[in-house]
Amino acid sequence: MKEKIFLYYTSDLHSHFENWPQIVGYFKNKRAKHQKNNESFWMVDNGDHADRFHPITEGLMGKGNVELLNNAGYHFANLGNNEGITLPHEDLFNLYNEADFEVVCANLKSIDGPQPKWLKPYRIKETNHGTRVAMIGMTAPFETFYRLLGWEILSPYETLDRYYEELKQQADIIVLLSHLGIHDDEEIAKSYPAVDVIIGGHTHHLFQKGEYYGNAVLTAAGKHGTHLGEVHLEWDHTRKSLTKKEAYAVATENMKKDEEVMDSLKNLSVRASSFLKEQVTSLKDPMNVAWFKETLLMKALTEEMQSWTNSDVGMLNAGVLLDHLDSGPITFEDIHRICPHPMNPCRVEIKGDELLEIIRVGHTKKLTEIQLKGLGFRGEVIGKIVFTGVDIKTEQGSDGEERVREVTFKGKPLDMDAVYTLGTADTFTFGRLFPEIAYAKKKTYYMPEMLRDLLVHAIRKLETS
Repeated sequence: MKEKIFLYYTSDLHSHFENWPQIVGYFKNKRAKHQKNNESFWMVDNGDHADRFHPITEGLMGKGNVELLNNAGYHFANLGNNEGITLPHEDLFNLYNEADFEVVCANLKSIDGPQPKWLKPYRIKETNHGTRVAMIGMTAPFETFYRLLGWEILSPYETLDRYYEELKQQADIIVLLSHLGIHDDEEIAKSYPAVDVIIGGHTHHLFQKGEYYGNAVLTAAGKHGTHLGEVHLEWDHTRKSLTKKEAYAVATENMKKDEEVMDSLKNLSVRASSFLKEQVTSLKDPMNVAWFKETLLMKALTEEMQSWTNSDVGMLNAGVLLDHLDSGPITFEDIHRICPHPMNPCRVEIKGDELLEIIRVGHTKKLTEIQLKGLGFRGEVIGKIVFTGVDIKTEQGSDGEERVREVTFKGKPLDMDAVYTLGTADTFTFGRLFPEIAYAKKKTYYMPEMLRDLLVHAIRKLETS
């Protein structure tokens, strides 16, 4: 006898709920079909379903996302880094308390005290005909960030080594929910031949059809719910082996939206908004933002970054503020609206010559006009780089470029061999925008504070000054 088994999944939704109603509608139709045919199926989320850029996720601290997964009838979920390192420890510890699905993430545990009751390394389920399917999850090992939040993140390879033999003995089919990225997925497929299916994510890659590495089929559905994934398996009970493994990414753009889900999202939005209505301060005058100019609000935020991190110099990009603030009462909802990024403060130690190069590059159009995507940034363009703690003299070139002529610190030229501390956003430590920051040997991250927390302090100081 040959048995058909189906997996449906989402990955890296990042709270882009505009595509959620059609995703759930599609899953509902598939569920009805498989139940009618007595076929086994599971619905899975592979992490980064929640992203605090969205008011629903921010206002309900991810629990609204869990409600959506519950209502959609999901069976399993893995943790992504947006669940793992953008929530304070207590919020993550309690995030899935009311989940109707099982959470599998084998390489994460709390450093101190008890472990969350919902956190399991893997689960094994039987199909309608007794085939044993193992679901094991793993997430990207951002060790420094997890440790600061009270979590221990383990090597995915050491973790898989630990469970590999028992999975082989207990399961007929092994499915890895991997929020590790495409390169790790390929390496695992080559090194662990008993893994049959790898549902990929984190690097936002998209496979229209399954990619085969070693014995495994790799599948991935991109980001933001523009696609959903499905995997079709065929288990031969006579031969005790998989005879078919197929995977697809299905575009959601033209799918019919589920009306019940749309109503649910509206209700969640109202609930989340009620939590964000707390007043932060009140402004006598409006505060404007400009992506390519230094505004009063942007300078105040950069100064707060410098002060918060106790640094010699502060540095932020004007593109992090997305909208103006009107006069009158300002709420946390307003703060989130103009600064939604899940970005944390950071202090790096750099030498004088490196700081000078950062300032020079920060004044070039090539950098300020970059349309940055990812790395915690949820805006449009980088914008003007604002510096505090140093005096910078520039001149306008005939080509329209602004060039740095002189930089002084406390009235004296930068000492090229001296070490300076720079307070900035953690975004610049990840990518290659400023190699001097990314490759700095000493970095100190501040968590769980986010950029918008500093913005609250900056605005309050402006109003009392």
